[in-house]
Amino acid sequence: MKTHGPLNIDGFVEPQFQENGYLLWPTDNPHAWIVDPGLPPQTTQIADAIQKHGLTASAILITHCHGDHIAGATELCETFPDLELYAPHAEEHMLTDTIANLSAPFGFHVVTPPAEKLLAPGDEMTLGSLTFRILDVSGHSPGGLAYYCPDAGIVLTGDALFAGSIGRTDFPGGSARQLLDNIRRNLLTLPEETLVYSGHGPPTTIAIERDSNPYLREGFLE
Repeated sequence: MKTHGPLNIDGFVEPQFQENGYLLWPTDNPHAWIVDPGLPPQTTQIADAIQKHGLTASAILITHCHGDHIAGATELCETFPDLELYAPHAEEHMLTDTIANLSAPFGFHVVTPPAEKLLAPGDEMTLGSLTFRILDVSGHSPGGLAYYCPDAGIVLTGDALFAGSIGRTDFPGGSARQLLDNIRRNLLTLPEETLVYSGHGPPTTIAIERDSNPYLREGFLE
């Protein structure tokens, strides 16, 4: 578990795809969000952490609707009946389409309950007293979103930006140009000390990726 000012973050790595699921909660409030719950045993680990810290999980936030990032939603909604599912508006169909969410092509079939709320770039959400801004990071997927909390100095980028890399863009609905433009416009413009929590791999910072990520160099696609 890491504490970033007014926000706690606990991360859980799913072994098959090395996908990062997260549990977020304010330091002064027991209400929590789950972000991108993946395949077991990650779901059990998240549920155990909720119980351990005495939290009330209120929502699951999805950065993008590929199967490895939504696989745990159904189980967690069954475990915690008051959970609401929030997903990108542009990817609503992927929640129940195993071809579109890539679970079937990878040998497993994932569907989720309907989303209670569909999110789009420019929206804002609150967790306790903390505000999260919703950013467009589409390009790895058709409507991928990032969740940025200025007060905590963190951003959850899903599979848009990694430590030293970016998300692959050869899946249906992907676009390398779109992804790079969104990273430069919506992520690299954040304060350089902002911590980046990605969908795979270790945390990094905006400054590190701006200065050293080979995929973000000018002319990369030219």
